Amino acid sequence: MIVILTVILIINAQAQEMYNNEKSSLVASEERILVEQLELDTNRITDNILPIILENAHFDRNSLITFGKRYTTAYKTLNKNDEPKPSNKPDWLLDGTSYKANVYKGKRSDEIIMSNGLLRRVFRIKPNAATVRLDNLVTGESLLRGVKPEAIVKINGINYEIGGLKGQPNYAFLKEEWLDGMTSDASAMKFVGFKISKPKKPFGWKRFGAHNTDAEWPPKGVHLQMDYALPSDEDLIKGTSILPSSYGRQQLYKTNFNTLDDGWRTHYSSSHERSSFENEGKIGEIYTPQNTTVYVERVLNADTRIIEATFNAGTDKTKDYGPGIALVWPDKTLKFYLRPGPNIEGIPTFGLWDGKRHNYAVGGQKPFDINQPWTLRLRIADDGVYCEAKSKDGEWRTLQKLPTFKTMPSEVRIGKTNAKGIGEDLKESQGELARLQVMDFSLYGVLKSNNKSALKSGDLTVSVHYELYDGIPVMGKWLTLKNNSDKEITVDKFTSEIIAAIEYTSTVNIDGMPDAYPNIHVETDYAFASMNVEGANRHVVKWLTDPDYATQVNYLRVTPCLLNVGPELGPDRKVKPNETFKTFRTFVLPHDSFDRERQGLSIRKMYRTLAPWTTENPLMMHARFSDWDRVKLAIDQASEVGFEMVILTFGSSFNMEDDSPEYLVKMKKYADYAKSKGIEIGGYSLLASRKVGGGNDVVMPPGRRPNFGNSPCLESSWGQDYFRKLYNFYKQTGFKLLEHDGSYPGDICASTEHPGHNGLEDSRWKQYEKISKFYQWCREQGIVLNIPDYYYLAGGNKCGMGYREVNWSLPRNQQLIHARQNIYDGTWQKMPSMGWMFVPLTEYHGGGAAATIEPLNEHLDHYESMMVSTLGAGVQAFYRGPRLYDTNKTKTMVTNVVNWFKEHREVLEGDIIHLRRPDGQDLDYWLSVNPQSKEKGMLMVYNPLKEAVVKKIKVPLYYTGLKDRTVIKSKEGLLKTYTLNRDYSIEIEVKVPANSYTWYVME
Repeated sequence: MIVILTVILIINAQAQEMYNNEKSSLVASEERILVEQLELDTNRITDNILPIILENAHFDRNSLITFGKRYTTAYKTLNKNDEPKPSNKPDWLLDGTSYKANVYKGKRSDEIIMSNGLLRRVFRIKPNAATVRLDNLVTGESLLRGVKPEAIVKINGINYEIGGLKGQPNYAFLKEEWLDGMTSDASAMKFVGFKISKPKKPFGWKRFGAHNTDAEWPPKGVHLQMDYALPSDEDLIKGTSILPSSYGRQQLYKTNFNTLDDGWRTHYSSSHERSSFENEGKIGEIYTPQNTTVYVERVLNADTRIIEATFNAGTDKTKDYGPGIALVWPDKTLKFYLRPGPNIEGIPTFGLWDGKRHNYAVGGQKPFDINQPWTLRLRIADDGVYCEAKSKDGEWRTLQKLPTFKTMPSEVRIGKTNAKGIGEDLKESQGELARLQVMDFSLYGVLKSNNKSALKSGDLTVSVHYELYDGIPVMGKWLTLKNNSDKEITVDKFTSEIIAAIEYTSTVNIDGMPDAYPNIHVETDYAFASMNVEGANRHVVKWLTDPDYATQVNYLRVTPCLLNVGPELGPDRKVKPNETFKTFRTFVLPHDSFDRERQGLSIRKMYRTLAPWTTENPLMMHARFSDWDRVKLAIDQASEVGFEMVILTFGSSFNMEDDSPEYLVKMKKYADYAKSKGIEIGGYSLLASRKVGGGNDVVMPPGRRPNFGNSPCLESSWGQDYFRKLYNFYKQTGFKLLEHDGSYPGDICASTEHPGHNGLEDSRWKQYEKISKFYQWCREQGIVLNIPDYYYLAGGNKCGMGYREVNWSLPRNQQLIHARQNIYDGTWQKMPSMGWMFVPLTEYHGGGAAATIEPLNEHLDHYESMMVSTLGAGVQAFYRGPRLYDTNKTKTMVTNVVNWFKEHREVLEGDIIHLRRPDGQDLDYWLSVNPQSKEKGMLMVYNPLKEAVVKKIKVPLYYTGLKDRTVIKSKEGLLKTYTLNRDYSIEIEVKVPANSYTWYVME
């Protein structure tokens, strides 16, 4: 009998029967699982043929395989080769061409390996998919000490772990023999299949000029997509997922204490006349001495299975008398409560009296914010009683599991009792009066599995995407969620990367020491509000403590060794039927050294690979005026001296928001004229740090303010119209650069009136979607983006190198040293082309004549020194003024420096090796390197002193790629051959005139 094997192949003796049972339901999912129809004689699916199928599919006999059109490439790829063995390949920072990314079969039939010879990630796919190894192949180190879910998503209020394995006995290390005994959580999303392909570009890139023409986009490598299905409602309930109190339960009672119904009885301490559960007319607000009792109590319904209450500890700083939930039996009590006072190690804790003994730090002595409301609940289940807590906007945490109750408690008390849940005051030291609040109280019934509102297994397709790139030890990761149902769903939150990493160090006591994180660089394309990578990702990349790591050395178990990547707010994204939601991308780069320079070189090579537009580096003039005569002068001068772009800068009266036809025609005339002269033109626009009014500014929550003091909401009516004008301006005029000041710094907005977002929770995500889509459109149009924020991976070209603007009001000789310090400091992680500098030709932020280069011909030496200080590092500056030269002599100097830069551009726009930081006391110097160019290195030496300096300096040439010898050409044209020392260095004598510079080129 010949049939069509459609989607699922069950590798066991009953393949025919199981196939027939699954066929009808799964074919309906054809849109989700694109089917390849493979003709097989089902009579021949026997034990003889199964090993052949098994070998080709590379799963073990009992695995469930989703086998369809989009997976065939995966199986073929897995069958190509085993993972290559380590070999003596070159340093990837010098030549990464031999390190090719691919997906391989593992040692077992239930393993998949991603590797490029530099970084390896190993997945087990049975009984669920999970990362079980993460190896730095350069150092030979394992980076992983434990198995975690591949991701976590919160959908319609329910947290779902994606993949993962449970049952690891010790999270200090991971032994391979443990894996076979580990299990899949019933409530986790289940792995159903995978696909292997090449990386696809997340957005287009139209290259600007002749910069980095060899760069690959998208980067070469391999893409692995692993697909997961939702658990059934029964499995969700059966598993360990901590569900919302309302899921599958009837709410038996709820109060926000606007009133106090007849079911409550009140208990007030007699120690003080003000002791009350209703302070100043506010029910639920307790006012009483700290070590006294005030609470309300009521009879507990016998069907109750969850008791939940929210407390704001306010000014209460007690320990044993902290607010909480007390359960009462005829012969005992139980209390679960907050201990706000200075407990062990001086931090607040959660307390528990279980009827026999006290636990004064239930869940561990882990710091938490007692200044925000906390909800406590006791969840009574068949296998035990769970003491759980969550902050106002946080997730439930299980702090303690107690044995199952033999009988149900008869009453519940809410408020301040003593440590055993009894209404007895402390006889001595009752403390100062404290004000606190019981905010709400709820009771829920028995958990039932017939939850009609629950998502069904086929309602959602969740895919975890991994990319590994050729030539660099970097892995990208993101999630997609496709709504297959006929109803809108909400992606409340997500955590897209979780790595239980080897800790950086083991410290018994923290004692105020700064956190030391694992030696892994992590960043995302959801970055903003900083000019450095760590600051721009601080809201999304977190190194947390690992609650599973019970054997760590740290006494409080607060070692930061659990990577958690997810937005701190939202996204609260509504996903319509048939719509696919995509998260941001996370990039993980394990360092192979603790050397600062090598770490920086690794990050810079990552940017060259993943954001190659950051190598675009045009010479730019900031034109201070926007009238035609002076713009024409700026364009003409820029063309004559070899500049490549003119920017109508801030304060020039240029207005990109003027969308009148007359203005757009005028600006097109500017752009057309600039192009006729071989120059591109751009303009400035201010987004944040302004107030627009009319209900269009961000509405901040109480106690919060915008990053820059003021900011419009990008999804307000004004914001939507602003972006419409920007799109239209660039479509109509032919301008090729946007200098976008402020940009979007991540400001949240609580408005419910703005058309582009619903409220606070989705405000950051929706605004970031708005700005990033615009930047990516600009990237596709070849529009250069200068943004004073870290938007590189979202399409930005440049950010500030890092300088204080008022320093340009200092005397000229001080500005020079500051400029080189800014470059030296800013290029540890940035390529030279990624950061702009500043050369104020006219007065800027004051300082008068002593701070100003104009008249240019009168300060020619300083003008040249500023140009060589920036261009000698491959860094472009904004030359701000009405002109680039004022005399023929000035024009000659500027032209000569520009021509010199272009002659050596390939090496100068390489990487900077930091040798001696400018300090004004001696020579300062750096080495530009590019092992792929003819000129392998270029040493720039600057002398800030009033006298000439002759001295020998050691120059490390390892990162030039030179091995044995080099020919060096000096500024004066002299050639000399040097033999490299065993450490790839040379010693060279340099001669530098007073207040001047020199250079040496290595080939």
